[in-house]
Amino acid sequence: MDPFDSSISPRKEAAESGDSRAPWFRFSSWLECVCVVTFDLELGQAIELIYPPDVKLTEKEKTSICYLSFPDSYSGCLGDTQFSFRLRQSVGRRGSCFDAYSLDAPVTLQREVAHFHGYVYFRQVKDVSVKRGYFQKSLVLVSRLPYHHLFHSLLQIIAPEYFEKLEPCLEAVCNEIDQWPSPVPGSTLNLPIMGVVLQVRIPSKADKPGGSPVKLMPKEHLLPAPTVLPSIHELDLFKCFQPVLIHLQMLWELMLLGEPVVVMAPSPTVSSETVLALVSSISPLKFCCDHRPYFTIHDSEFREFTTRTQAPPNVILGVTNPFFIKTFQCWPHILRLGELKMSGDLPKQVKVKKLAKLKTLDTKPGMYTAYKTFLHKDKILIKRLLKGIQRKRPSEVQSAILRRHLLELTQSFIIPLERYMASLMPLQRSVSAWKTPPQIRPFSQEDFLSTLDHAGPQLTSGLRGDWLGLYRKFFRSPNFDGWYRHRHREMSHKLESLHLEVLCDADLMGWTKDKSEVEIVDLVLKLREKLTKARRQQLPVKDGVVEQLDGFIQSIIGLLPEDLQSVLHKH
Repeated sequence: MDPFDSSISPRKEAAESGDSRAPWFRFSSWLECVCVVTFDLELGQAIELIYPPDVKLTEKEKTSICYLSFPDSYSGCLGDTQFSFRLRQSVGRRGSCFDAYSLDAPVTLQREVAHFHGYVYFRQVKDVSVKRGYFQKSLVLVSRLPYHHLFHSLLQIIAPEYFEKLEPCLEAVCNEIDQWPSPVPGSTLNLPIMGVVLQVRIPSKADKPGGSPVKLMPKEHLLPAPTVLPSIHELDLFKCFQPVLIHLQMLWELMLLGEPVVVMAPSPTVSSETVLALVSSISPLKFCCDHRPYFTIHDSEFREFTTRTQAPPNVILGVTNPFFIKTFQCWPHILRLGELKMSGDLPKQVKVKKLAKLKTLDTKPGMYTAYKTFLHKDKILIKRLLKGIQRKRPSEVQSAILRRHLLELTQSFIIPLERYMASLMPLQRSVSAWKTPPQIRPFSQEDFLSTLDHAGPQLTSGLRGDWLGLYRKFFRSPNFDGWYRHRHREMSHKLESLHLEVLCDADLMGWTKDKSEVEIVDLVLKLREKLTKARRQQLPVKDGVVEQLDGFIQSIIGLLPEDLQSVLHKH
């Protein structure tokens, strides 16, 4: 889950191609659409309204949004409920960059299935004018951006007004969002909505781990004063992890290794927040497996995830229906949660239990797994957090302590990998203008493990345990594959950039003096190919390098006979 890039959608693509009058192109850099889903006991769920009206959702996407926008009958969500879901975009759609590994990653680097994120505000109230006596409706924001805090804050502002004033209110809201500036990484923005101004900072890969604070902008005569959101994507980690504090080490390892986990919760709110908190626990390492904050038996991937003919897939599922207890009995890790306690109460910690005990519908909360952690628990951290509960320490302070601990733990694990990976990079002096760029040396797991005695995680972490065993298992996980592919791609791009810079400093004109026309044409074609690749992949070259090489190409073409010049200019 990487919340750090701007949106790509058909409407925005039209705008970026030069058509600034394309309808809703600013809106689409934030949201794909807004849906109103209504529930009738006899007719079932149905999308009552999609806005803007030109949005093209497939029938499969519409069906998924319908089912994922309602708590199932076991949740008992009377009143207002907010939660999140995630669904695959239909095949054939242009992928977006939100699930790409890196922050600010170009769309061309996308290798994963693209997903939509849904942010739901569900209202269920008694209403004698409605058949069976209940008004049940969901307002859903559908986006390619995983900005959970921002969009749920937005729903808290617009949903109560919508339920009172209906469609005209929604149209006004969408028009306001269509005036917002694009979410450019690193920018701090004022976002006016229904008389409120939300001030947010869009994260960037240049941010230091742990995030950058929102810098207050000049008020610019804004009335009222802006409401500052400290983060657009971070959750209240402490609230999510309260009942499982003693299992933090285990949960972190399960996420690091991309193990299949089912979170059984009493409501979609608890389910979605817990799944999202688990995924974020290994930040800044990218979680490269699938995750579904709220998953139902009507989901189009239900059969795929519940088949017993093969091992469970690398996915985290958040569910609320007790039916899943039987369905997921073959899964290796099941976290069963009760109702979350309010901060200030000492939460009852769930215990580790054997999977065989997960049989009845009234199963008690627990962590059902046979997993044994590689590392020891950090008892000092757990005591500090539990003491914080007794002393009524604010939840945001508890979350900051927790986030800092998880960040340091992940960094201790990643730093040796980063250091070893950097050692595989060819030396800069080996990059020559007259040869293809040298290759990155292959990653040897055994060579890496041999470096841990003198440069392992023990240098930055006080945790003891079998770090070697943890790395060995990590090498077999999708998270290692995703990390390695991303780092290898970054290093390859760096080598290509260095090669372009060396070419700039080379005497290309002098080289052509004793060369045949065929050799000169070959050089022109190769240089052009490199420049096309540099632009397509947005290589990190120094300012002026691309323009200088373009100039070289034109000068070299000018040395050739006119007929060849004409052919090369055409192509």
